[in-house]
Amino acid sequence: MPGTVHYDLTDHIATITLDNPKARNAFDYEMTQELRRLWNEIEANPEVRCVIVTGEGKKAFCTGWDISSTATGDSQKFAKVERKDAPYNQITAVQNRCWKPVITAVNGICNGGGLHFVADTDITIAADTATFFDTHCQNGLPAVIEMVGLAKRIPLDAVFRLTYLGSVERMSAEDALRIGLIGEIAPAANLMDRAREVAEIISRWSPTALARSKRAIWESLDHGLEAGLDVAYKQLELHADHPDQIEGPTAFFEKRAAKWASFPGNEE
Repeated sequence: MPGTVHYDLTDHIATITLDNPKARNAFDYEMTQELRRLWNEIEANPEVRCVIVTGEGKKAFCTGWDISSTATGDSQKFAKVERKDAPYNQITAVQNRCWKPVITAVNGICNGGGLHFVADTDITIAADTATFFDTHCQNGLPAVIEMVGLAKRIPLDAVFRLTYLGSVERMSAEDALRIGLIGEIAPAANLMDRAREVAEIISRWSPTALARSKRAIWESLDHGLEAGLDVAYKQLELHADHPDQIEGPTAFFEKRAAKWASFPGNEE
């Protein structure tokens, strides 16, 4: 039975839950295509202001690619394709150019391709029971895409330890916090409550300002400082005539909740 992706939208907060219990929430081809569809839907839906990504159950967040699906022929669906067309490059918001804020709630084991979600997220909150490791090389595969993403977030020594040591040395939530892989630890029983609490705060602010801030920050990482600032500045130019620039200060001085305009979505 293939894995499933559950989707819920409540009070402007979307929740994506990976559910593949037979493989500890690993993703198969069908799941990657559903994730791709969801990110496009989320970007275009003005009701969504923040997204939480998590895994079903208490044991695992995501353990990467479901190798049992490879045995059934899924590998032929992406053999020797271009990087951007590979299904494991279609599972995160950044990969799909979705600029809504994303919180990743790591509820357990995060292995291999599960690290895609951590590498590409905006905020990571992990359960105190979470562990992080990578078994690509251990299983005869190069550890590439996830590790290049992580190399922009954490020290190289930590990237190589994850790459080289496999499941023999698993990084605890405490160590992940210490090196900056995650931003916060929550008791496992309270993980989703805390993630939603943070999402509710984010959802108070201008959806367009949030999305353009996210895009400016992520796209700047592809450049040096000066070029990165030029890329980021384009988002300020786009925002110059946006009504939220007036509404925000006006609401502040009138001591009322701001009435934000909808984020247009899918800007190029």
